[in-house]
Amino acid sequence: MRSYFAPSLILFLILCFPSCESVTDSPVVYTMEEFEKRLSIVKPGDSIILANGEWNNTELLFKAYGTADKPIKLVAETMGKVIFTGSSNLRIAGEFLEVRGLVFKNGFTETGEVISFRENGENLAYNSRVTQCVIDNFSNPERQEPDNWVVLYGKNNRVDHSHFANKKNKGVTLVVRLNSEESQENNHQIDHNYFGKRQTLGSNGGESMRIGTSHYSLTSSNSVVSHNYFDHCSGELEIVSNKSGSNTYKNNVFDECQGTLTMRHGNGTLVENNVFLGNNKPSTGGIRVINGDQTVRHNYMSGLKGYRFRGALVVMNGIYNAPINRYGQVVNANITKNLLIDSDHVQLGAGSDEERTAPPVDSKMTHNIFYNTKVDSLFTVWDDISGITFKNNIISPNVIPIVETGLVSQKIEFAKNDRGWLIPTTDELDINFKYGVPTKEETGVSWYPKSSKENAFKVGKTHQVSNALNSLYDAAMASETGDIIELVDEGPYELSKKIPVNHALTFTSNLSEKPLITYQQTALFEINNGGSLELNNLKISGAETSDNSGNAVISTSKYSMNNNYKLFIENCDFMDLDINHSFDVLRVAKNTFADSVSITNSRFEKVTGHIMAMDKETDDAGIYNGEYIIIKNNIFKDVEGSIATLYRGGNDESTFGPFLEMNNNVLNHVGYGKRNKSNGSISLHGVQVQDIHSNLWIQSASIATHLVVGDPIVNITNNNFYQTPTPVITGDQRFVLKNNTSIDPQLNANYQLPDTSPLRTTGKNGSIIGLQEN
Repeated sequence: MRSYFAPSLILFLILCFPSCESVTDSPVVYTMEEFEKRLSIVKPGDSIILANGEWNNTELLFKAYGTADKPIKLVAETMGKVIFTGSSNLRIAGEFLEVRGLVFKNGFTETGEVISFRENGENLAYNSRVTQCVIDNFSNPERQEPDNWVVLYGKNNRVDHSHFANKKNKGVTLVVRLNSEESQENNHQIDHNYFGKRQTLGSNGGESMRIGTSHYSLTSSNSVVSHNYFDHCSGELEIVSNKSGSNTYKNNVFDECQGTLTMRHGNGTLVENNVFLGNNKPSTGGIRVINGDQTVRHNYMSGLKGYRFRGALVVMNGIYNAPINRYGQVVNANITKNLLIDSDHVQLGAGSDEERTAPPVDSKMTHNIFYNTKVDSLFTVWDDISGITFKNNIISPNVIPIVETGLVSQKIEFAKNDRGWLIPTTDELDINFKYGVPTKEETGVSWYPKSSKENAFKVGKTHQVSNALNSLYDAAMASETGDIIELVDEGPYELSKKIPVNHALTFTSNLSEKPLITYQQTALFEINNGGSLELNNLKISGAETSDNSGNAVISTSKYSMNNNYKLFIENCDFMDLDINHSFDVLRVAKNTFADSVSITNSRFEKVTGHIMAMDKETDDAGIYNGEYIIIKNNIFKDVEGSIATLYRGGNDESTFGPFLEMNNNVLNHVGYGKRNKSNGSISLHGVQVQDIHSNLWIQSASIATHLVVGDPIVNITNNNFYQTPTPVITGDQRFVLKNNTSIDPQLNANYQLPDTSPLRTTGKNGSIIGLQEN
């Protein structure tokens, strides 16, 4: 493969539509001199063909003027074999242009836009097309450094049959901009594209698509988004963020996306004939309705388990005379002939608070089917819904109606169609079930894989390791993704080197006596970008570590990590983490994010720091360090810090974590260290979901939790507090404190703590938003 190096390359290239002359009639260019020679003679209908190979650090400006019958084209010699790497990007300016067959990977743009439909603010692209191109993990290594992958300016442009996957830093995958008159009422087409996995960003700015901005929310875009496949796009709440008027979203598939198609700004949006498949996965959502004149019809929503703003169907409260960047009142919404099956939450008047006081008005919900035999309280009403007219809607017989008329109980039989979707067996229902949506294979390109190898545990080789000095380090360095490092001796396994974790790696033993690991560095394991760690049936001692403050057993890289990681600890013992103060089990750095941290069936004794110190995002911008935190069936004894310090500050509503599940643990003398600034045995700030139940506290500090933003779901139930203060809950007072017991040993008596009913964790109709999502 040839390599091309052009650090500051501006290419004036020419291209035409595939239906024109065969690209084999045009010369292939290999050098910059050949580009310039070809550029000097190019004319409408001609092509420049980029030679196969790696184009490193290449900035292309493709500026040319074709005609409607003789467009100009920039194409790969072989589809998928022209690969842009390093600091590369492409700008398109002119008329009747086409780009086809290019791949961007193994790098990132330093300009903020990978493919841009403009040269600058004056020179835009019109009647131009990007087709059958790929952008895969072309992500800035700085997690919070934003860039956008494809940005459309001008008018009448098209992006189609392309593949966009694995964006891992902040910024939108595909954007339509309306920041000048030349880019408004643009009639862009975005169709038949594959939007691959977008991991949880843990902050705002993780949309897969955005059309417009709040500044132009009252301006029409007239963009059409159709026949695209959104596959596990879960960057943030708004998978698609509509922020302009008169756009159409039709015949798209949203497959296990943890978020919604959100009409955040703009009026006159049409959302029809889309399919939302949750497959009963947590936080999967459907459609969120805001602003005026919105139409939602003939959509299919199945197995969606998201709640609150991630519900299957969410009709928001707005603001009277809303500023251009806030929530407009829902006026004249027409929601008709949609099918919601086995989807758990329909939210009406959602977001009602001191600011969002304007309920939906002049709106209709007609001929919809809301069918869920397992959830009776399917509807949650947060405010006055008299402005919504209900007519000829069908609900399953168990569902509790929220209005006197317009919701009719009826039993319906369902059967799977050829796509495996449940569809009513009767043709008598007044609803359209002929969803003309593409399969995954019918979107994107055929020559590039739609799923990459998962960074999964226990899919590789097993390395059996004896207890020589640094043998675990050597095994880790020789390992590959998914390998298992099995400790076969009782130990001690001694380490003078920190073990780097660069991919998914499991350390385990099958011995009845857990093997002992000791280490001398400031940390035993360091999870680097791309790494995940699993520990099982091990005994780890900090007695041999260097006599420094701030040691840890596990740390993340101190540099920004744009890959999310996982940490699983099962049936392990941690002891003597007290060589100096502030010795943590897990310590994370800023700009790192865990999909999951799970600690189960383990024991921790003599710890001078925290078990989990996940509180490094303190900018109060809605950013945090981990999504799902699970602490089950553990014993914590003589821990000076907190079991977990979790921090999510600010009022941003684009994310819904962290989620904490803590149950069946024993905390014995936890949280009373003088350096524990939280003064809590567990310190939670802004944690959105808290399920703390069936734990025993013995002579420990209290639960300290501060609730902020949105509607936090906090259940503290069935716990026993022995010589331990009762929970201290500040901030938002929506929580459930129930069936907890305080034990007073001096009186040899048990006291039932008073139950505290939430001010409102339910809707006005009494519907409950459940904590657990099965």
